[in-house]
Amino acid sequence: MSINPFVSLFGRSPIGPMQQHIAKAHECASNLIPFFQAVIAEDWEQVERVQQTMSNLEKDADKLKRNVRMHLPKSLFLPVPRSDLLELLSVQDKVANRAKDIAGLMLGRKMTIPQPLQLPILTFVQRTVDASAQALKAMNELNDILETGFGSREISRVTEMVEIVEDIEQDTDRMQVEVRRGLFALEKDLPPVDVMFLYTIIEWIGDVADRAERVGNRLEQLLAR
Repeated sequence: MSINPFVSLFGRSPIGPMQQHIAKAHECASNLIPFFQAVIAEDWEQVERVQQTMSNLEKDADKLKRNVRMHLPKSLFLPVPRSDLLELLSVQDKVANRAKDIAGLMLGRKMTIPQPLQLPILTFVQRTVDASAQALKAMNELNDILETGFGSREISRVTEMVEIVEDIEQDTDRMQVEVRRGLFALEKDLPPVDVMFLYTIIEWIGDVADRAERVGNRLEQLLAR
């Protein structure tokens, strides 16, 4: 494999730290699965433990984000525009932020999930985490792209991965509609305030997948420059 001379000359590429950042953001989002399992079991000690883990992971992601911003070179020798990298970093960070928001609100209110919605919501959450995992997978391909000087084969592979993220996000859109429909059918039997916050949580779960899709979109735009 031929090596891009710019990569050899400027070995301190920002790509590695950005990959570490999205890995941490995905780790935070992936904890939504055990979090919701604990909520459904109404095991509030476990809910609190997972929420604390997610909070710590989000803080770790913030530290990585600040580190990238502080040390990102301002020279003309970056393989991609600095502003594009900063925008991609910001989008990645929002995946962890929204996952943390979900856990914080549900723990703070000790929210329960009506039995008819439990399996649909777990499936919805799993698919949302799939979107985050696929965005991470696409980001991890950047090393090969830089080493080959933005080779067309490598870019095509990432484009295919981004398309998968988009397909997963469309799945979550459909699931979100179904979960909302299920909640609507139960509204009359639930306290109105509980219903309001459940709708918020459903929207935020969808946000995680949407933000993962935006990571893919920003990556695709970056490679098209």
